[in-house]
Amino acid sequence: MSSGVHRRLGLPVLVVLALTLTACGADADGGDADSAQADSTTLAAPAQQTSIGDLAAPAQSAPAGSSPAGPDDDAASDTGPTASESETAGPAHSVPVPGLKQEYADQIPQETSQVLVATSPDAKSEESTLSFYRFEDEEWTKLKTFSTHNGSNGWLKDRHEGDRTTPIGVFTLSDAGGYRPDPGTELPYTQDDHLPSSATVAYGPDYASVFDYIIAIDYNRVPGNPPTDTTRPLGWDKGGGIWLHLDHDSGTNGCVTLEESDLKWLLRTIDPDAHPRIAMGPEDELKK
Repeated sequence: MSSGVHRRLGLPVLVVLALTLTACGADADGGDADSAQADSTTLAAPAQQTSIGDLAAPAQSAPAGSSPAGPDDDAASDTGPTASESETAGPAHSVPVPGLKQEYADQIPQETSQVLVATSPDAKSEESTLSFYRFEDEEWTKLKTFSTHNGSNGWLKDRHEGDRTTPIGVFTLSDAGGYRPDPGTELPYTQDDHLPSSATVAYGPDYASVFDYIIAIDYNRVPGNPPTDTTRPLGWDKGGGIWLHLDHDSGTNGCVTLEESDLKWLLRTIDPDAHPRIAMGPEDELKK
């Protein structure tokens, strides 16, 4: 074993080495689900598909005490806030984010002054755009729009582990990390020096840098933990490890990907004090 760097605690975080990884959007043979073991503190790469689902290195099955059978299993109910608890706080914003349907605009709380909107024209599309809005002087201003990729099977509100869809909804953005040192983000940042090397061993140089920088999307995870934490408050079947990370020119198994310069801009621009949110989904679902 060796250690990554966990800035927020000032303590090493143990990580488990594995011989193979998947990269978001690429297929892999995966490990033996009967022999793979992990608990809620084991670190894993983002949502991907192996023979045992949205998992990567170290190969693993559902944590002891949890069940992969379905989202109704409440074995993990005491491990952290549910998605709805982490996605909303206080009354809805008095000024709706431009273009969002009321259902999603109402999930942006008054305290939020930074919102990302990721969307595609078609629910089955793996190509998308990500726009960054800032609330200032009593109005929302779109600062930038980026070209992105999302799940290779598009978007789904009731997504499940291994279905290669990106979840639809409004989520908080609480934590960041990656292989490379903190590029200057105000988000808590966890550095893990095994992410790119493991991806390279599994898939070659094309995937060497896709995990250089990561922003965790708080779908089925506990905000305040490293992006690679595997705790899933909604249950194992709902999948997890949904990240913003570096693009690899193809659809993903759930993550949203950007070019390096764009992701670094986001890392340096997102302000935790702005209570940032990301709204995600196809246009016919997300927009007016």
